[in-house]
Amino acid sequence: MTLKKANLRPTDWSSFTGQENTVKSIQIAIKASQKRKEPLEHVLLYGPPGLGKTTLANIIAKNLNTNIKITSGPALTRSGDLASILTSLEPGDILFIDEIHRLNKNVEEALYPAMEDFNLDIVLGKGPGARTLRLDLNPFTIIGATTKAGAISSPLRDRFGLVHRLTYYSANDLEKIIKDASTVLGIKLDTDSAKEIAKRSRGTARIALKLLRRVRDYCLIEHESKPNLDLTQKCLKFYQVDDAGLDETDRALLEAIIKLHNGGPVGLQTLASLISEDLETITDVNEPFLLQTGFLMKTSRGRVATPKAYQHLNLKKNA
Repeated sequence: MTLKKANLRPTDWSSFTGQENTVKSIQIAIKASQKRKEPLEHVLLYGPPGLGKTTLANIIAKNLNTNIKITSGPALTRSGDLASILTSLEPGDILFIDEIHRLNKNVEEALYPAMEDFNLDIVLGKGPGARTLRLDLNPFTIIGATTKAGAISSPLRDRFGLVHRLTYYSANDLEKIIKDASTVLGIKLDTDSAKEIAKRSRGTARIALKLLRRVRDYCLIEHESKPNLDLTQKCLKFYQVDDAGLDETDRALLEAIIKLHNGGPVGLQTLASLISEDLETITDVNEPFLLQTGFLMKTSRGRVATPKAYQHLNLKKNA
């Protein structure tokens, strides 16, 4: 038996929902580069995980009718790794570097002349006898993606012609994404169920699609029924996603601040230890959403739970 997973990732502009300003800007840049018969300027996409950075890179490549090679910052440990990829690119190809903020410093510096002049300097030998060999590269475009724009050095950031921040999706955009995906998955999803999933998706397309799959499976196995609002709510309660989109980790974080530190402030390292969670997960996944939705405040002394957090968790502040 051959197993095949449905592809829910948009493959062209018409199937991509949201991020309107970013999409329009990129479309203009693509058309302008095609008119000039030049490669697209280098593109930097940043924002929280799950908002479509990789998807946009693939759509750009398809729109340009060119190849895309995908790598990540941690994978490029030596300048030779970078040279191997860059010298294999055909004219107009795209190199997508995920987690570009984690590039090795030597690799990053080797990237500068490649991005500016399509040249690559290779150092041959060591010590006084070392010499530099300059290689000419085919014109190409780098698309960098990161969840931590502040961790990218200024020299690297300045070499990107297009810099775009991807933002959390609106409930209406998420509802459309969920309905489109339900069609691909062959799920008969009513509007109320789609709205309920969208409301709990933390403004993130990836989470919306994950919750849709969980609702599908729950209804199929537990009730042998198609989704409806009641079953969707039961499913999301079972998976501990509350009506504001907070998951178990979000609630544990807020409860640790409120119950153990009287609402804060609390340092991130302390919080990570208290809830036994990786610090990077908190800063990349939990904190941005909690800040955006008003459950958490960031101060110079640490994180503070807001009155909204107390109300949501049905907790009272100690006198």
